[in-house]
Amino acid sequence: MSQRLARLLPCLEWARQYNRDWAAKDGLAALIVTLMLIPQSLAYAMLAGLPPVMGLYASILPLIAYTLFGTSRTLAVGPAAVIALMTASVLGPLFVTGSAEYMAAALLLALLSGVVLLGMALLRLGFLAIFLSHPVISGFMSASAILITLGQLKHILGIQAYGANALELVPSLLQNLPDSHWPTLIIGVCTLLFLHLTRTSLAGWLIARGISHSRATMATRCGPVVALLLSTGIVWTFDLAAAGVPVVGSVPQGFPPLTPPALDPGLAMELLPAAVLIGLIGFVESVSVAQTFAAKRRQRIKPNQELVGLGSANLAAAFSGGMPVTGGLSRTVVSFEAGAQTPLAGALTAVGIALTVMFFTPLFQNLPNAVLAATIIVAILTLLDLKAIRRTWRYSRQDGAAMLATMAGVLLVDVEFGVMLGVALSLLLFLWRTSQPHIAVVGQLPGSEHFRNVERFAVVESQKVLSVRVDESLYFPNARYLEDRIAELVGQHPEAEHLVLMCAGVNLIDASALESLEAITSRLQAAGVQLHFSEVKGPVMDQLQRSDFLDHFGGQIFLSQFEALVTLDPQSTQRASAMPRIGQGSQSMAAKENERAS
Repeated sequence: MSQRLARLLPCLEWARQYNRDWAAKDGLAALIVTLMLIPQSLAYAMLAGLPPVMGLYASILPLIAYTLFGTSRTLAVGPAAVIALMTASVLGPLFVTGSAEYMAAALLLALLSGVVLLGMALLRLGFLAIFLSHPVISGFMSASAILITLGQLKHILGIQAYGANALELVPSLLQNLPDSHWPTLIIGVCTLLFLHLTRTSLAGWLIARGISHSRATMATRCGPVVALLLSTGIVWTFDLAAAGVPVVGSVPQGFPPLTPPALDPGLAMELLPAAVLIGLIGFVESVSVAQTFAAKRRQRIKPNQELVGLGSANLAAAFSGGMPVTGGLSRTVVSFEAGAQTPLAGALTAVGIALTVMFFTPLFQNLPNAVLAATIIVAILTLLDLKAIRRTWRYSRQDGAAMLATMAGVLLVDVEFGVMLGVALSLLLFLWRTSQPHIAVVGQLPGSEHFRNVERFAVVESQKVLSVRVDESLYFPNARYLEDRIAELVGQHPEAEHLVLMCAGVNLIDASALESLEAITSRLQAAGVQLHFSEVKGPVMDQLQRSDFLDHFGGQIFLSQFEALVTLDPQSTQRASAMPRIGQGSQSMAAKENERAS
């Protein structure tokens, strides 16, 4: 029972070792993250089309829930820009932004995301996140950063602009650009410059004046809070709200009642696909961040338990008037650098946010929307990595195409379409790539027992034994290609009496491939050639032994390709072994290697 409870509540593990030193570090980290999270929470709620206070609500109970059920010692959970964008893109076409129906749907979306994550944890489906490849996630993040920036420019300019994608937003911004509100524009641009300089130059300036590196770094994290306080004071002093500067307005003080969201079955079914996508993307982002920082302290996280932690955090958000949440990179960086030792730092951050909701929300009444927009833009542009497009394209055209397709889908259609397009294209390209595996004729390197591609190396080939290496698992997409390629190679080597299939790169032989191997065996026997195997991996051998293929294929299975040649054509191996070892072939062979595809 105790072990089961410990698995369900990972907090029990670190709670037994908790001490004063950890408490002091967690307290300091909580204070710094609280100062950062207040403006971020307000801004991300606005990005999601929700009242700013809902961002604060989403930064209280969800953090406590993750403290209890999460496994990362440093991950900081709360509202995130990308999840806020997805929330707005899902709910915007269905309801009037900011309406009661819109807010109720946001709570239902958080509830569904939590249920999806917990369901995945129950079924141990954390592996599904691998279908969101890194190029797809990178393309999604970069496109989201561009789309979020475009969407926030209207708040910087003080104009009206509408649209769910770049094709709609850009013309709307240009059309209304002459109506820009100059006081709002000045506040927005000054805030952008201040936050940019704070992020990029303040730490170096402070260090040059004798401030310690750690204190200088922490000072830069307080930039958004300073911008919030200064801009609010300026708007209040000069009554700029009366002059037309859009402000947050009245923010409720205190907590909403703990009640479940209104459950509309029809709406729930409509929101479910988006909830699945939000849950998956949030999970991938959180786990990536958590694993990065766990590795720095030689700790480990449990992905399936992370599903429980994030799922419970989203359920807590749904029951406490919040919005969908996930682990955030920028907050986690701050928490880690501030010295957070355990998830209790997150719970203490929740206490700080709760105190803010109880006593300080009236201070936000004169907070300009332009300042929140600037906070979002400066934070989200760190996710924009245009160099990754060129880097990925140069390394792999297929992955580069998936990244570009994801970006185009997000920017030109909507977020969900872009992600699904990227995932679908990645899977299709994977199937296409593995449907034509690299199959090479190999020969023995002189003076060694190694076998290499005859087109890349100066090797000794056996006239009697055709050695063929397959560099891919054998399954239904490439089974027919294997048959055709083997037939082609046998036709090119009319003197061959044996064909040895070198299986060092084969990790799987499915039922379709097994049928193909049986067909290959029959055709080779009809041509007077016997099929053999070498270097078959244990799990693949176990699969083959569960069939009757080994009983009637007539050949042998060799431990190594060298053993196969020693048995089937000993004169060839003696001749190769007697030759001096020359490693890779001559200059012409090296040039040929550069010209040929791998």
